[in-house]
Amino acid sequence: MNPADAITTAHSIAERLRADAVERDYANRPPHAEIELLRDSGLLALDPDDHPTAHAVTRIVAATDASIGHLLGYHYLHLWRASLYDNTELATSLRQEAATGRVFVAAVSNQRDTITATTTGDALSVSGRGVFATGCAVADRLLVSAIRDDHTARLVVVTRGAGNGVSHPPDWDNLGQRLTASGSIAFNDVRVSRDDVLGTFPAHDEESNPRRLRLSLVALAFQAVLTQVLVGIADGAIHEAAKYTRESSRPWPASGLEQAIDDPHVLAGYGELVATLDAARLLADNATRALTQADTRGLALTPAERGRAALTVSAAKVVSSRLATEATSRIFEFTGARATARTTGLDRFWRDARTLTLHDPVAYKARELGAFLLTDRYPPMTANS
Repeated sequence: MNPADAITTAHSIAERLRADAVERDYANRPPHAEIELLRDSGLLALDPDDHPTAHAVTRIVAATDASIGHLLGYHYLHLWRASLYDNTELATSLRQEAATGRVFVAAVSNQRDTITATTTGDALSVSGRGVFATGCAVADRLLVSAIRDDHTARLVVVTRGAGNGVSHPPDWDNLGQRLTASGSIAFNDVRVSRDDVLGTFPAHDEESNPRRLRLSLVALAFQAVLTQVLVGIADGAIHEAAKYTRESSRPWPASGLEQAIDDPHVLAGYGELVATLDAARLLADNATRALTQADTRGLALTPAERGRAALTVSAAKVVSSRLATEATSRIFEFTGARATARTTGLDRFWRDARTLTLHDPVAYKARELGAFLLTDRYPPMTANS
């Protein structure tokens, strides 16, 4: 699918998701039907190396359904990151499966997970439990980060999404992002061959190792995707609220106006949000460009180049996080008390924003920017920066 067609298709899928977004959010069912919609659309087959198009599609879908936008953005990310490891044959095979448009990919990679890979003859046995396994309950293929039994390395293996020892406890019932299937996952003696190992992470004390530098871009890619989802949430909230204001809001009696859309306070409030949304969108796209530039450097990427990309992504994450939480709350000032009715569904935007901004504290991103300003230190390479 070429970029222009992908953008057109993303808008079409977004409209279909908007039609029953409120009902699906409250039902809180695993998003099997939504993933099937993505399969049928062909969006799963988008080239994962095309970060600008993948991120644009993610934001468009997230504006109407933040959960599905989140899942789609992660699908592209996991397909891309698979190619950063040594097992190029497995990564190519995974991409070929996804290129059919029918295979959805998710991953288990939380740094607090306790998943081990034990050597059993010529194979591996994967066991343990992962938390916040976004999308895994509805995925066809999983990238699983596991500690080797001798604790010498962390492996990334590829397995199927369910069955044969893989289970998904129904424990995801959170405030927001309710359709991301971000509950836990359990592995009970899941057998994988050595050919199913994508590769290992270089040791933490090898920060100048070209492979470690390249793999460290995965953390930046996660942040860039989440930034696009947050901008999408703000975009969706502002435009859904504006529609409500135009069609349903009543002017405050003291205003002396006949229509809410003529209230100068309402106009100025929306104007401020739109201006900040434009700024956040530009910063998010700037972060995507920085990631793309760093990615194209391959193993020639330098620590300074990686550091500059990290700062760009952090700046976008700080602004998008603030905008998402502010916009999704302030819209109620411009829609009125009746807009708090459960049937309007405007609350879902705030719930999604509040949940997603807690993925990792944004204060640490702001600290990275401040540290560079005052000390010229680039952000450390961590799971979130």
